[in-house]
Amino acid sequence: MSLQSDRWIREMAEKYGMIEPFEDSQVRYVEDRKVISYGLSSYGYDLRVGPEFKVFTNLRNSIVDPKNFDENAFIQTEGDCIIPPNSFALACSVEYFRIPRNVLTICIGKSTYARCGIIVNVTPFEPGWEGFVTLEISNTTPLPAKIYANEGLAQVLFLQGAEVCETSYADRKGKYMNQTKITLPIA
Repeated sequence: MSLQSDRWIREMAEKYGMIEPFEDSQVRYVEDRKVISYGLSSYGYDLRVGPEFKVFTNLRNSIVDPKNFDENAFIQTEGDCIIPPNSFALACSVEYFRIPRNVLTICIGKSTYARCGIIVNVTPFEPGWEGFVTLEISNTTPLPAKIYANEGLAQVLFLQGAEVCETSYADRKGKYMNQTKITLPIA
């Protein structure tokens, strides 16, 4: 596997719609307002977090059970999000991804948030997967933490295999295929 450069990412986005919408460079200002950067970088793509969040709450005494998930464990918010201390939220990317059969991605949080105790976890985008990305955001601090909607949250790194995989995520009919919104655990 080899890590792919900005040139390769640009070509795949333009020719095959691998990332939509696609920003051809790092965006740091929007209408003269400083934002947490997003867009194409040297060896990856900084995705944005959308404006909808599901934030864990203990108001309803729910149990987090991945086989029998209770939506009462969340409250839904829109716009910028405040994640309570030592808590967690789910969100969705602004960008839609279409991953080629010979590519696997790794997604890691941006350093701006990491330095604030915000950890972003995203499982790999497997070969053949497509959809909006469900983003897992943890506030590891004892303080409330702000997440800015429609700004950069994580960087996607693209690893290209020497050959096309035999069975893709699409071939397996993966349960998280074609996500269009925040997707909760599916048992």
